Amino acid sequence: MISSARHDSDEQPDVTSSFTDDYIAPAPRVSVQAYCETDQTAAAVRAASEDRRLGKAHVTVKMGGVATAIDVYSSVPTPNVIILETDGSRDILAGLDDLSTVCDPGTRVVVIGTAHDTAPYRELVRRGVSDYVIGPVAPIDVVRAICSLFSASEAVALGRIIAVVGAKGGVGASTVAHNVAWAVARDLALDSVVIDLDLAFGTASLDYNQDPVQGIANAVFSAERLDTTVMERLLAKCTDHLSLLAAPASLDRVYDFAAESFDAIFDTLRLTTPCIVLDVPHQWSAWTKRILVGADDILIVAEPDLANLRNTKNMLNVLKSARPNDRPPLYCLNQVRMPKRPEIDARGFTKTIEIPPIASIPFDSRLFGTAANNGQMIAEISAGHRTTKTFLQIARRLTGRGEERQRGSFLSPIMRKLRAK
Repeated sequence: MISSARHDSDEQPDVTSSFTDDYIAPAPRVSVQAYCETDQTAAAVRAASEDRRLGKAHVTVKMGGVATAIDVYSSVPTPNVIILETDGSRDILAGLDDLSTVCDPGTRVVVIGTAHDTAPYRELVRRGVSDYVIGPVAPIDVVRAICSLFSASEAVALGRIIAVVGAKGGVGASTVAHNVAWAVARDLALDSVVIDLDLAFGTASLDYNQDPVQGIANAVFSAERLDTTVMERLLAKCTDHLSLLAAPASLDRVYDFAAESFDAIFDTLRLTTPCIVLDVPHQWSAWTKRILVGADDILIVAEPDLANLRNTKNMLNVLKSARPNDRPPLYCLNQVRMPKRPEIDARGFTKTIEIPPIASIPFDSRLFGTAANNGQMIAEISAGHRTTKTFLQIARRLTGRGEERQRGSFLSPIMRKLRAK
């Protein structure tokens, strides 16, 4: 963790962290140039440049450290971010003083040092260093260092995107997505938006009992004119904390999209919404793969049969390979213990996939059927039902709020009673 390598004004590491420290907001469209002393650091920066969160950043790597940087920038403008590695053989403070004479205003500097550096952190800050990292660094350290320069300094934090997709058609992924989003908004009190990406057959408007005139189709076909004001007009208000970007559920046209078609929508919503839940249809195309790879967290919904087991394993393998520096995707089992149906239990899934499901949602045709036909969530039908609690458990896991509740003090029972009142 980079935070443990940074020093405060007393030159002691600050190791305090919260339960959301693993979340890294993507970097904006910036240029980053790294000047490395070792091949190991150069390789780490190159690997970091392939991370999805640096997808908009232009990263280049050169060898030579601060001396080379000074020589280069004496004749060319400096980029948005400069990464400098020091091996301790040169006076980094003197080098930074020389660099300041050729550095453009607004350029941010990250120094990768060693445990034997003698330069106090306060002196580095006085010379304009934005961050200091103790090497050797891994690719995720570089990603975090670059992204934190912007997420920590901007007035508006970027929202988190959660993608929910089915391992097979008809497994109830949309139902899970809508109920989890409801729990995020109602129980965790996070402003949230549900985006129904199944433009032809989406059911989010039915599940939330909404009939919006506009929705995701207006946004995707007018992406060049999108801003936060336009986006607000397209959202349907479901509750105080939950809004919906509904699908037209119309067959008047064929919906074929390029891979980048939804990027502008997500970028715009990230600026105003802490949590964005994507209801991704079960299909494998350039745009669905891009959405899943680009999401901050992924939940795969599967039924307990062989086809779902195979598809879940394949999807997990592909997504983990495409997101080497992210938390691995999660999966849950839905419609478990359906009468008279042979099933592969959670133990069988765990043995094959090598990770257990985060939840198993039991089959209950009466409960889910009533909710679907009434346009209600499971929590509205039965607030105390165990399935309602399961959706809340999933919501906590996906948003990183689960650990906060588990670390309760001896005052927790009293606080629960006060909240209930």
